Amino acid sequence: MSISALASAAPVSAVPVDTAPVVAVPGGTTMPATAAAVVDGAIGIVLDTLVEVERMIASLSAYRAVALDEVRRLARAADADSPTGNRGWSAEVTARRVAATEVSAALRISEREAEQLVADSAAIVTQLPATLSALREGRVSYRHASILVDEARSLPEAAWPSFEHAALPEAEVRTVGGFRQRARAVREGLHPDSLDTRRRAAAEMRSVTVEPGRDGMAWLTAHLPAEQAIGAYRRLTEIASGLSGPDEHRTLPQRRADVLADLLIDGIVAESGAGRGVRATVLVSVPALTLLGTPSASDAPSTLEGYGPISSEVATRLAAHAPSFVRVLTHPETGTVLSVGRERYAVPRDLRLWLRVRDETCRFPGCGRAAVNAEIDHTVDWQHEGATRHDNLAHLCSSHHQLKHRTDWRVHHAGGGALEWRSPSGRRYRTEPAVRLAS
Repeated sequence: MSISALASAAPVSAVPVDTAPVVAVPGGTTMPATAAAVVDGAIGIVLDTLVEVERMIASLSAYRAVALDEVRRLARAADADSPTGNRGWSAEVTARRVAATEVSAALRISEREAEQLVADSAAIVTQLPATLSALREGRVSYRHASILVDEARSLPEAAWPSFEHAALPEAEVRTVGGFRQRARAVREGLHPDSLDTRRRAAAEMRSVTVEPGRDGMAWLTAHLPAEQAIGAYRRLTEIASGLSGPDEHRTLPQRRADVLADLLIDGIVAESGAGRGVRATVLVSVPALTLLGTPSASDAPSTLEGYGPISSEVATRLAAHAPSFVRVLTHPETGTVLSVGRERYAVPRDLRLWLRVRDETCRFPGCGRAAVNAEIDHTVDWQHEGATRHDNLAHLCSSHHQLKHRTDWRVHHAGGGALEWRSPSGRRYRTEPAVRLAS
């Protein structure tokens, strides 16, 4: 059955035995097929189609990898031919950044995802020919191929052919999860460095990240050395377990989460005592009527900087009582900022806060890094007579600040806080301010 025919076919329903088709049986006779047999046969046809669809997707993924790597190669060629010459980055870094930002903006995906796609595609196309062939022929999925690339990348390049030769057959017969486990085992046997050496290097990548969730929640994730992560988890569990009692209604996971928050927010760093009373300053935007206790259905939601909408109850409490949160009072209908706190009267500080409220994030297309962690950039450089005004300033994270100055990405203010960007390939993108402020 063709894919188009399958898409237009009616759902298979139960077939009465007396009207069901007949099937051949040994001896040359025929007998009516049961409804179950008809359904089983239909399922088999659909599964065959699904297998074929997956092969097509894998083949298209191979085509996409070749196209993505072509973008990288062309970006490098363009930089080599640029009359401005080297602007602080190597040709490879410039090509990678330009390719990633071009792909990110064109496909409306995050820059991190675009960078990963470009990097994986370069590895598959230029260094893993057998993997590219397997992907093109539909013998492995793109997820299998990306795992193979990820594990190979931690090996010296001289070991890549041996790793591919040993790991690729496993990718053709295992699930994604099963293949990752097997690929790690193959990698372990081929790595020239000891586990202790690699662990010390890996520890340099330790980090903590936060990702907004739904319904007023968020994920706080720590990437730590295993013994620290396990030790911290066990201590949380022991403290949380000690809080149990006849009047305790929280579950163990809930108590564990509460203990973590209490220790991190109100605790101190061991031995040094550093960190006591240190809190981050966070902006809370609250419609005026909400703060007065008379919210209406037409009110814009209250928002927490770096997270998004929060409940009116939480916003009111934070704005009224929490010393580490700065209240940003907004007009209940237009959303225009009415006040950012009179204690920030000095012009330079007020201007920075004004821009922080307006931008909320880095203003490069698709970037979501918080403005509080970004840099304020003169759109027209100061040395080129650019003024220090709201209509010539915007937040850019360090990465995109460098990109603006070291590649052919261009930007100008289009009014109302909007920015218009032109990529090196000539594509145009527009980013709007998070909040439109009265200028």
